[in-house]
Amino acid sequence: MEPNSDKKHVWDKVNKWEEELLFLKSIIDKTELVETIKWGASIYVYNKRNVIGLGGFKDYFAIWFLNGVFLKDEKKRLINAQEDKTKSMRQWRFTSKDEVNEKEVLEYILEAIENEKQGKIIKPSKKETIVSELLQKEMDLNPALAEAFQKFAPYKQYEFLEYIETAKQEKTKLTRIEKVIPMILGNVGLNDKYR
Repeated sequence: MEPNSDKKHVWDKVNKWEEELLFLKSIIDKTELVETIKWGASIYVYNKRNVIGLGGFKDYFAIWFLNGVFLKDEKKRLINAQEDKTKSMRQWRFTSKDEVNEKEVLEYILEAIENEKQGKIIKPSKKETIVSELLQKEMDLNPALAEAFQKFAPYKQYEFLEYIETAKQEKTKLTRIEKVIPMILGNVGLNDKYR
């Protein structure tokens, strides 16, 4: 039996990289970023805006720059983890603490903060409309649901659709729809509790 196999928690890869992530945190602590926890990971914010995140994965640990697309990346450290999906986020992966060059990491982070101060962000393009056929079916069957959904601001509608459609399996999509229907009917946005 594996140790900890009964303990399921959100980000279970951190332990493997504990020392490395603490080292990265010590570098980030030299900046004006403030640490918060979002999506089960350490996210560093400037002026309530997410700038960078840290996490450990199976084969590497990484800093991700949430608006990394604007970084000059002269040293070619950054990768786009999901070419087709991710517009602005970039990742810098490491497989050992020795790979972390404090001066370089700091330069990138300071540039990211500067970009944030200048308000450089990619505005979500309008064409990326998400369609959820399953939710549409529910709304066709339930006019009150359709009406309630229309009352939400477009970005809140988008959050619901994205939440449903990012599930890989139909069964998960249906579970998510079941979860959001009472929220939609109650006029509660998906992320309202974080706002």
